[in-house]
Amino acid sequence: MNSIRVNILGKPFPLRVEDGEEELMHKIAEYVDERFKVFKRELTMQPEQTIMVLASLSIAEELFSVKRQLQANQATTSEKQDTQEEPLADVAHRLSQLLDDIKS
Repeated sequence: MNSIRVNILGKPFPLRVEDGEEELMHKIAEYVDERFKVFKRELTMQPEQTIMVLASLSIAEELFSVKRQLQANQATTSEKQDTQEEPLADVAHRLSQLLDDIKS
């Protein structure tokens, strides 16, 4: 584990990350920081805590949307595989029947 420091809305946060994950965590922190700044510019009269919660909800919404898309793509891929496997199963069954007939 390595220790790093990231800045969110100008405040430093120490984090412990797995070896090799430092750059990724810095990129994630930059993304979160940028999203918080966007909300802060748009919601100038709101307290920082409210801004952070709303921005976090927005980021979570993005994550859930991507997850749904991935699941939909996986379901479509699975359906395609099932439809491709059905003819193969039919061919295998017919070959098996043919071999049984030949043995008899």
